[in-house]
Amino acid sequence: MKTVLSALVATAILTVPAQAQTFRAENRVAVTPAQGNSFSISNGEGQGARGMWCAASDYAQDVLGARGSERLVVDQPRTSKRGPVVFALKGRDGGSGSVLIVGSSLRSAGSSLSVNHAYQFCHDARITNSR
Repeated sequence: MKTVLSALVATAILTVPAQAQTFRAENRVAVTPAQGNSFSISNGEGQGARGMWCAASDYAQDVLGARGSERLVVDQPRTSKRGPVVFALKGRDGGSGSVLIVGSSLRSAGSSLSVNHAYQFCHDARITNSR
């Protein structure tokens, strides 16, 4: 009985840190969980805005279980050239402003794309990685 209880406690202790670990998106960009449905992307590993939107959509689908119609929203925009961006996952009508120019989208709080639209940017990473 003690062995079973010890195993359960050890499993619980090892599981908690795993939830707070960095997620590596399919384009190799690191995504760090924040509170609730928010998460941070530090610099996009040099892939620019398209790479950051790709990583955000990959994280939203794989970790948060998002549907393609849900919206990714820039919750805390980038304040410097290589600064982090905090994204949040919202419902279908969660964003206040759709993205018109992808490059500047990370500097505007409320910029949003559907998860499916953002995931289309992952195609760039697949082409680059297959070379």
